[in-house]
Amino acid sequence: MVPLLEFMAPARLWGLLLVPVLVAVYLAFVVSRRVGPRRDKSPLERMLPQQAAWKRHLAVGAAVLSLVSINGAWAMPMSQIDVPRDRATVVVALDVSRSMMATDVSPDRITAAKQGAVEFVDMVPERFNLALVSFAGTANLVVPPSTDRAAMKNAIEALEVAPATATGDAIYTALESLSLAPADPDNPDEPVPAAIVLLSDGQRTIGRDAIEAAKAAKEQNVPVYTIAYGTQGGYVMDGGVRQPVPVNHSELDKIARASGGQKFSAATPQELEQVYKTIAQSVGTEKVNVEITWMFVGVAAGLGLLAALAMISLAARWP
Repeated sequence: MVPLLEFMAPARLWGLLLVPVLVAVYLAFVVSRRVGPRRDKSPLERMLPQQAAWKRHLAVGAAVLSLVSINGAWAMPMSQIDVPRDRATVVVALDVSRSMMATDVSPDRITAAKQGAVEFVDMVPERFNLALVSFAGTANLVVPPSTDRAAMKNAIEALEVAPATATGDAIYTALESLSLAPADPDNPDEPVPAAIVLLSDGQRTIGRDAIEAAKAAKEQNVPVYTIAYGTQGGYVMDGGVRQPVPVNHSELDKIARASGGQKFSAATPQELEQVYKTIAQSVGTEKVNVEITWMFVGVAAGLGLLAALAMISLAARWP
């Protein structure tokens, strides 16, 4: 993705209008030399080496681009860069419905999901608060926001499956848990940035609407990163009958979009690990605007040096 570029003094970019004028003047000069009347060279001119046209073009081109960069620096450019967050709260919401017992993921979805979540705990910066919400027929806050990693891991490993899937309730419960997050001691009046990481394999079957819950998350500036875990060929045995439990990608994608988050997919423990790494990077950093005038000045200096070297080469005379 191309970094977003803004200017603190965009009105100064009007100076760039001089660039096409300079280019037009130079092109007119080149054309006039080619179509103008020819004259015989003096004996001295015939003794000296011919000037290479490409050197002249290089000198002028570098000089013009240097002016462009100088004008850009004058307009005080800014760009967004990723910087590590100091604090944040991440709520991990895990689907523990019976469909998570499908064995299309080795050894089964729920076991692999637990292992991935435990590994995710170690990926999140130590100062971040972590909370755990489990959901099946109901949603439960298992671990309130805390920096206690051991408690988080133990709670994840102790989760058990249950019927139904209340995805919407899980999101609402995660949002409610954020009120329990410790305030930032340096800025106690400011809300701590937060995100929800929701792993599920199916569609909501009970409880409040998941898309409305995602919209509520967006209103609170809490993105929901959804992970669709499993394959389309997953199934569970119910009373001796094979019951298909394919992953529902559509609803999880809609949840992520409605909340301002992002949807991921994983069909193996290895893919899930990579997804968690990506999410950890996303929630662990924030985009800030930084002035990059120095970068434009550096480019202008480099181009100016190139133009100067080309001009020196044009003026050189070798015996």
